[in-house]
Amino acid sequence: MVSKLMKCPLRRGHLARMRALFSDFRCNRRGNVAVITALSILPLVAAVGCVIDYSTASMVKTKLQAAADAATLASVSANSSVITTAKTMSGNGAVNGGATFLSNFFTSNLSVAPENTGYTSLTPTGSVTKSGQTVTANLSFTAQVPTYFMGVMGYKNISISGTSTASYSLPAYIDFYLMLDVSGSMSFPSTAAEQARLMAVNPDDLHGNPGYPQGCQFACHFSRQNACGQTPASNPYQGSWPYIGQPIPSQWPKSSGGYPGSYCVGFIISRLGTTPTSFASGCNNDSNPPKSPGGGKPSGCGQYVNWNNPQVSSCPNPGTTACIQLRADAVGYAVNALLTQATTNENDDGISNQYRVGLFPFIQNLCTSSAGSSNSCSVGLTSSLTGGTITTFAAQLASLLDTGADATLGSGGTHFENALKSMNSFIPSPVGTGASSTNTLPYVFLITDGSQDYQTQWNGAWSWQNWVASANVPYQNSATVLPKNSPNDQTIGPNSTDYCATMKSRGITIAILYIPYQPIQDPSTIFSNEDGYANNNIQHIPSALQNCASPNFFYTANTPTDIQNALIAMFEQAVSTAHITH
Repeated sequence: MVSKLMKCPLRRGHLARMRALFSDFRCNRRGNVAVITALSILPLVAAVGCVIDYSTASMVKTKLQAAADAATLASVSANSSVITTAKTMSGNGAVNGGATFLSNFFTSNLSVAPENTGYTSLTPTGSVTKSGQTVTANLSFTAQVPTYFMGVMGYKNISISGTSTASYSLPAYIDFYLMLDVSGSMSFPSTAAEQARLMAVNPDDLHGNPGYPQGCQFACHFSRQNACGQTPASNPYQGSWPYIGQPIPSQWPKSSGGYPGSYCVGFIISRLGTTPTSFASGCNNDSNPPKSPGGGKPSGCGQYVNWNNPQVSSCPNPGTTACIQLRADAVGYAVNALLTQATTNENDDGISNQYRVGLFPFIQNLCTSSAGSSNSCSVGLTSSLTGGTITTFAAQLASLLDTGADATLGSGGTHFENALKSMNSFIPSPVGTGASSTNTLPYVFLITDGSQDYQTQWNGAWSWQNWVASANVPYQNSATVLPKNSPNDQTIGPNSTDYCATMKSRGITIAILYIPYQPIQDPSTIFSNEDGYANNNIQHIPSALQNCASPNFFYTANTPTDIQNALIAMFEQAVSTAHITH
């Protein structure tokens, strides 16, 4: 009994110690890092290997993507052979040689020894297409990048791919319709100095009450159809030097009996010129005519008119003794500067016949002619921008100033209501997009001083057209702003039509060069106070023209240099806008 009792406590102690050892082992954390590391070494090695392999693949893809981007951009650069070919295409579709250019340029940027490329099975696929005025280059590629670590897990390669796209907007084919105001107010001299020269020697409406005792500022040009009451056959001085073959001033001086004769010689004087080019104060143009029926040299400022000179056909510069430059002269030479710039742009773009320009003067009516042809008062759209027909016509634009002789242009006033309506009808529908030489984009350039006048003249008879009396326009020769283009213009009645808005809604861009109407310095109440209405109207002209012009296409210029610069700026803006949007 004693021995058995002795053994039981020993077994209980052994078990307790075992429990304590197990509990200690369970709570002991020493050596776990090594164990865990040993257990996770393979996954860690695999993860690091994947990162390295994928980083390598990413670097290879970046290199291939850069080469693809360089290829697409090069193919649509302005000087690439692909764009040169696209410019010659008349329709849409694949650009010949475009895919080969892309592939060659792409691979040339990867000219590394095959064993050092870091990829295999490279497959580039490219295309260059033209749609409208847009040339688009697309290049995609696929390749395989060999792996190092992932290969252990059975992944021998990583597939990579990429795409690059670039586009180019081709210069548009544009038709420029130049509406040129040649009404009487555009016979104003081009500079203040030229104005002073003309006033000093111009006898037009010099006498009478009212009259222009300081000299008329406009080179009046009504030389036909008795518009100026010319009666040379009944004038005893006809045939006397220096007026042989020339109209006679409006009034002979009082010393000669004040015999009334012809007038409207301001334009002729502007074509003969004067010497010297400036006049001292106090010079009296009242003494223009000879003092006796037997002739003799005029006294006063009139003696400085080059009466024996042949009349020039154009006046390219102000301040010369050969002529007095008028605004119409300055506009004509600005047009020739535009033609030169357009030719330069065509050469730079490498596109022949990219632009066509037509010159369409207007007075009472707009004179037009079909594309490729011309007549006595207009030049139809032509791509021959340096040809003699259009350049000579522009240089001699002043010859079309209102003479009362051209039945097409009409005479007497400035009729925007007719000119704009005619231009809207003249531009064909549908309006083109500029995609080709047979799908041209139209721009209208209106060059004017912006003064509307409803009066008309023919065969010496003065009347009106489309005039409705109102408080603002009580007389048909009351100067007003560009109207809404109908007989109900002044009341904006239900039949009125805004042809500026109509043309713009058709997709026609209207650019306006405003040559500010100058205040008449010695206004007279002659002609139903026409001068007064003209001066009062000046403040309203710019806003009316701005409303007509397309957004950001309203320009103002006064001097000959400014007119030329502004017209070229209008052209460049038109080309830039068309290039971006079409």
